[in-house]
Amino acid sequence: MQWLLQEFEDTHKLAEALDRLDIPYTWHKVVPFIGELIPDPVVADPGSVVMFGSYSLWKNAEANGYWPGVFKLRPFVQEQVWHPYLLNGADALFLTLRDVPARLTDDGREWFLRPVDDSKEEPGNVKSTGEIIGMAERVLTLDEDEIPSGSLRHDTLLMFTKPVRILREWRLWAVDDRIVTYSLYKDGSRVIHRHEIDDDALEFGQRMVDINPGYSPAYVIDVCRTEEGLKLLETNCLNAAGFYAADLATLAAAIDGLTRGEACAL
Repeated sequence: MQWLLQEFEDTHKLAEALDRLDIPYTWHKVVPFIGELIPDPVVADPGSVVMFGSYSLWKNAEANGYWPGVFKLRPFVQEQVWHPYLLNGADALFLTLRDVPARLTDDGREWFLRPVDDSKEEPGNVKSTGEIIGMAERVLTLDEDEIPSGSLRHDTLLMFTKPVRILREWRLWAVDDRIVTYSLYKDGSRVIHRHEIDDDALEFGQRMVDINPGYSPAYVIDVCRTEEGLKLLETNCLNAAGFYAADLATLAAAIDGLTRGEACAL
């Protein structure tokens, strides 16, 4: 597999793991909004290229026909098999940004919100209705051609749900329908990155992968413990997700071993 890396702190950690595995890689800058790489990579086989860095790399991967390139995902809330296990999504309110001012009432209520697509336009977070309406109105004052790529747009579909108290949160990495590594990233309100996971949380994560085989050749799945038990938080694009305290050598070896033919959710 040929590895193309955009320079970030996390990708430097990945590069150290690739060095230990004797897997070659090259560094590239990405032209904002366009997605071109500098320097332009010399690709031996477009069918064996993987890219890590910003989410916008998917444009370059798609334009050049790279596989696996960037592992784009279907929105996790559209996966019916996961609905009984979702922390947020099964009973969510879905609105485009342009509908927010008319459909939400500034009543002081708090919502957890995030874009439905895994596009990084707005991170999942809790806001009051007043803050959400204000955010929408600011974007709606702009003409669509004034809005930078990767930012919230008039037609961005957002998911709104009731905030829930989370006790612990983990990130798990699934490759070829198997959890290969994991990291604790939040314990209560404290952000803590440790390579550890409760046994039942690991079993739950693998079960979520097992009941939805072929969702993507590789992806990130975030799970959490609540007062009501274990829940699936969301899935994310593995190529642009933070590594926290994952075992990167194990992750890199699993990705490098992928062969074309696995089901892909593009």
